[in-house]
Amino acid sequence: MAYKDLREFIADLEQKNLLRRIKEEVDANLEITEITDRVSKMRGEKNVALLFENVKGYDMPVLMNAFGSYERMAMALGVEKLDDIADEIREFLRLPYMTAKSKLDLVSIIPKLKRAINFPKYVKDAPCQEIVMTEPNLDQIPILNCWPKDGGAFVTLPLVFTKNPATGKRNVGMYRLQKYDSKTTGMHWHIHKNGAENFRAMKESGGEKIEAAVAIGTDPVLTYAATAPLPKDVDEMVFAGFLRHKSVELVKCKTVNLEVPAHAEIILEGYVDANELRKEGPFGDHTGYYSLADDYPVFHLTAITHRKNPIYFATVVGKPPMEDCYLAKASERIFLPLLQQMIPEVVDINMPLEGVFHDCVIVSIKKSYPMQARKVMHAFWGMGQMMNVKMIIVVDAHVNVQDLSEVWWRVYNNIDASCDLEIVKGPLDVLDHSSPMAKWGSKLGIDATKTWPEEGHTREWPDEIEMSEEVKRRVDEKWGKLGL
Repeated sequence: MAYKDLREFIADLEQKNLLRRIKEEVDANLEITEITDRVSKMRGEKNVALLFENVKGYDMPVLMNAFGSYERMAMALGVEKLDDIADEIREFLRLPYMTAKSKLDLVSIIPKLKRAINFPKYVKDAPCQEIVMTEPNLDQIPILNCWPKDGGAFVTLPLVFTKNPATGKRNVGMYRLQKYDSKTTGMHWHIHKNGAENFRAMKESGGEKIEAAVAIGTDPVLTYAATAPLPKDVDEMVFAGFLRHKSVELVKCKTVNLEVPAHAEIILEGYVDANELRKEGPFGDHTGYYSLADDYPVFHLTAITHRKNPIYFATVVGKPPMEDCYLAKASERIFLPLLQQMIPEVVDINMPLEGVFHDCVIVSIKKSYPMQARKVMHAFWGMGQMMNVKMIIVVDAHVNVQDLSEVWWRVYNNIDASCDLEIVKGPLDVLDHSSPMAKWGSKLGIDATKTWPEEGHTREWPDEIEMSEEVKRRVDEKWGKLGL
C-alpha cells in the first residue's frame, strides 16, 4: 500500500500500536534526542515511533523514529518485508529475457511495465501550499539541536530538490541543513553528491546562484528515495513511483522554478549563492562521532509553504543502532538484484549496522576460479557509493552473511594474514575520521573463502564438521518428543 502522505503513515503506525504520542512538554534542544536515542536502542514493543505533541516554545508536533525498525521500514515502503521489493526488481530484470523467448510473453509483460513506470504527476493545487509565507521565518519550526557539541540546530530529514542547469534533470538528495538564522541555513552536500555536482555545474556555466527547494515530511517512500544510492540521472521521483506503484504528485513552487511533493508537510524555497561559504558544524553524525566543522554553501530562503497544522518530521543520528540504520538496510536489500546483475557471482550481502553504511560490507560469492574474491573486492570499490567502503569481507556461497557470528568464525579460522588481506588506497567517505588524509585512505579486503591449491595453499584443507542428513531427519522427528 502506498501512503498518500505522512499523516496516513502516522495513522497506520498508531493503528498497529507502533507509535506513541508524547503529551509531556519536551525541549527541542537536546531533550528530544535523548528520549529518541533511548527508544531507538530498545528491543521489541518498546521501540516505537514517537510523536512529540508538546514541544516547548512551538505549536508544531515533531515525529521521530518512524523508520526505526525492520517492521516499520517495510511498512513505510508498503511491503511485508524488505526483500519483497528485491524480488519485484528481479522480476523486472527478467523481462528482456522473457520478451526474447516469445511474443506471447510480451502480452503478459505490458501490465508489469505499466505497474513499474509511474512518472510524476503535476498538479496546480496542493496541501503543501495551504499556507504561503513569502517572509520566511525558520524560528517557527522546532528544528532540533541534537547533541551537546553540535554547531547549532539542524534539519535532519530534508529532501533537497535541485536541477542541473545544463540538462534540466532533477536531483533529490538528503543533505542536512544547519540553521544559521531565521532565513538561512547551511547546505551540507558532499563533493561526490549529485546536488553538489549541480552546484558546480551552475558555477562553471557562470551562474550566480542555483535554486533549491526542501521538502520536509513527505510520504515515507519519498523520504526513503532521497537517501537511495541511485545511479546518476535516475530521477528519485520516478524511482519513488516504482516503489509506490503510483505516481508522485508534484506542484510548482511559489518563488523558484522547481516542483516539490504536493502532500509534503513543509516546503522551504530559496537559492544557494555561488560565491558564499560559511562554517557548518560540528555535527553528531551517524558514525557515532562528531563530524568536524568545515565551509559549506549557504541556502537562502525566499518562502516557506506548509499544510495547515503541519507536522515536523525529523531524525537523530549517532551511535548505532538508530533510525538511519534501517534506511540503509532498505537500500542493501533493494539494490542487491542490481548488484548481482553487475557482479553475478554475488549471493548475498550484509552491511552491518555497526559499519554505518560505508565502513564494512560482507559478501558471499559462488567461487569458481582462483582469486575471485579479490576480483569481487575491486568490483565493489569501483561502483558508485561502494567506492567509500573501508572493509570488504568475502565468504563462500553457503555462508550466511546475515549471521555475524558465523562470518567472524570464518574470518578467524580461514585467513592467513600474508595471503588473504588486500590493502588498497582510494576514496573514503568524507565523514571517515580515521584516515590520515581527508576523503581518501587505505581500505582492507579480507578473503575468508576456502583457499584453493591454485591460490598457493599447499596443505590439505580440512572438511567442516557436519552431521549426516539421515541423523538430522531422525532427530527432527524425535525433537518434540524429547521436549526440546
